[in-house]
Amino acid sequence: QVQLVESGGGSVQPGGSLRLSCAVSGDTTGTYCRGWFRQAPGKEREGVATYHTGGGVSSYATSVKGRFIISHDKNRNTLSLQMLDLKPEDTAMYYCVAGGTWKGCQFAVEEYSYWGQGTQVTVAS
Repeated sequence: QVQLVESGGGSVQPGGSLRLSCAVSGDTTGTYCRGWFRQAPGKEREGVATYHTGGGVSSYATSVKGRFIISHDKNRNTLSLQMLDLKPEDTAMYYCVAGGTWKGCQFAVEEYSYWGQGTQVTVAS
């Protein structure tokens, strides 16, 4: 069982920044991918960024490329998401996830077995 606990969410003005963190614990054997998904009211859950723990490869949704950066700290066993130039459309509940295979990481909800409780990010004037 893998436990994921997110933190760092909050309210910011457009153009601001936030850094989300995810503490990972438990048996992560077989879960090669870690990442972040988000869901806004009335919309489907979507992938934001993924990180492959084996190859160190990162992937981003088109909507956040150039603005968000995913990183993994092996020493502290944490996953982070640095969010820059936040826009109102970034407002959503953000979830830390773990799963996937060694072949690569997908932006599909079905590929991830473990989910955190989520942390709210609100971008508004």
